[in-house]
Amino acid sequence: MRLFGRAVALGRRYPSAAIALSLGLICAILGFATGFWLLFRLSYIVAFAVPLLYLWTRSMANGLEVEVIRRTHRVTQGQSLEGRVIVRSRSRVPKLWLEVEDQSSVPGHAAKRVVTLGPRGIDAWNYATPARVRGLYELGPLRVVATDPFGFFRMERVFGQTASILVYPNAPELPNFYIPPANLPGEGRFRRRTHNVTPNVSGIRDYAPGDSYNRIHWPATARAGRPMVKQFELDPASDIWIILDLERSQHVGEGEDGTEEAAVQVCASIARYFINANRSVGLISFGDDLRIDDPDRGQNHYTRILESLALARATGDVPLTNLIIEESRRFGRHTTVVVVTPSTETEWALTLTGLSARGVKVASVLLEADTYGHAPSTLDVYGTLAAGGVYTYTVKREDDLGRALGAGAELAIREREGARP
Repeated sequence: MRLFGRAVALGRRYPSAAIALSLGLICAILGFATGFWLLFRLSYIVAFAVPLLYLWTRSMANGLEVEVIRRTHRVTQGQSLEGRVIVRSRSRVPKLWLEVEDQSSVPGHAAKRVVTLGPRGIDAWNYATPARVRGLYELGPLRVVATDPFGFFRMERVFGQTASILVYPNAPELPNFYIPPANLPGEGRFRRRTHNVTPNVSGIRDYAPGDSYNRIHWPATARAGRPMVKQFELDPASDIWIILDLERSQHVGEGEDGTEEAAVQVCASIARYFINANRSVGLISFGDDLRIDDPDRGQNHYTRILESLALARATGDVPLTNLIIEESRRFGRHTTVVVVTPSTETEWALTLTGLSARGVKVASVLLEADTYGHAPSTLDVYGTLAAGGVYTYTVKREDDLGRALGAGAELAIREREGARP
């Protein structure tokens, strides 16, 4: 019974081989019944060929060493995922028609080929896959499949581990960008401790493992007889809060031609602009869940913002108005709020105007949804924002972000020059 069970299992795993063996058995029965010699020979061929093909295919799949080198794990849209695949044979028997596939969820990653290895042979190749769509993806593991010439048997082996790949959104550089400046607090107020080195030293403390040597305060170290390091704090300056609207019902278009992708790029560009200016930037969004990156400075914080934007999807069911109201406690006179949205609802514009009445400096980037797909006009929303004194940029589908978001800076310069006596 156990032998019969294994035979049934092999038959289900290799149906073509099971059919061939069944035909061989039928030929043998008919040969005994009719005495026709050709039927006997056909049954002999099948009886010897099928096991031989099985052993041959098994030898092709064994005795392999595969090495996968992933050179990049985090890239920006447009850059390439690079790596190298090395396949070695430890067998003295040549290996023919091996299908090697680097399994992946990255769109457009085509790392599949057929290789033939000689005795103890080796084959290697590089891959470079352009990362066109932001998000979190997986590369690997590598699958090697061996088959016989007739397709009776197919055996595969898996090598390596799954590697996570994060594709950051593209962040076009903004040569100029302007939003109304917030009311800065007085000197010495609203200072916050920071890990970055700044001109403002707030005190000293004991040295901790991992502290940089350039933080050591040598006079204090000499007096205390043990290493002492300086503590720094940020200059008093306004926080920049970027609010990304990810409400599903407000976005139109798909992929690179949709408002979702455009809104993410706008947020990434604005964050890049202010981070490069050493400003404190925070991000709020609500897609699958609420995501808040508190304001901070530096390239490490910018990387965290890019990670949030890479995973941002317009799947939320929370209206932008509710999001602004719920998080309004974070905004004060020392903050500037920038809303990025394609929404054609006027409620959020009225809510933003209400923040302005409280002394919060506000601005918005309004994506003209009707240029990305079927959507109502944004004229009513723009009129409400203009009437409320909200500084607003508009972005169309074919606009260059550098020009569209730089026009406000040029206008502000002309206004300041016109105000001079």
